[in-house]
Amino acid sequence: MIDLPDINVWLALVDENHMHHVAALDYWNQACADQMGFCRVTMLGFMRLCTQPRVLSRTLSNPEVWDIYQRYLATPNLVFLAEPSNLEPHLRALTRDTSLPNRCWTDAYLAAYTLATPARLVSFDRDFQRFEGLDFLHLI
Repeated sequence: MIDLPDINVWLALVDENHMHHVAALDYWNQACADQMGFCRVTMLGFMRLCTQPRVLSRTLSNPEVWDIYQRYLATPNLVFLAEPSNLEPHLRALTRDTSLPNRCWTDAYLAAYTLATPARLVSFDRDFQRFEGLDFLHLI
């Protein structure tokens, strides 16, 4: 199995002042799968939010966030995950639901990603519980 941490997990890991930093470290040290990965959406979201004022306790520069990302990828159990070819039917099924809030499109993408692969989604976000059949670890 491989874990696909949500952007909020990466943010909590990188910022020792983040309200979920300790929980994210506990996950990293005790509960993560043998492999973990970034997909393009989590990688870009992580980079975008790290460089936005008021997201982290200290806004990071573009070079700093690239360095952090590359250090993560140098970790032996961490990989970059390509988009699976069978993702779109899962995404279509999840987003055709008219009750899906507009703010959940990226969540639906990550849910579809894990439905299309043998990955487990890991997040502090309870909204993922809305997606049936999802292998989901809710960190609190």
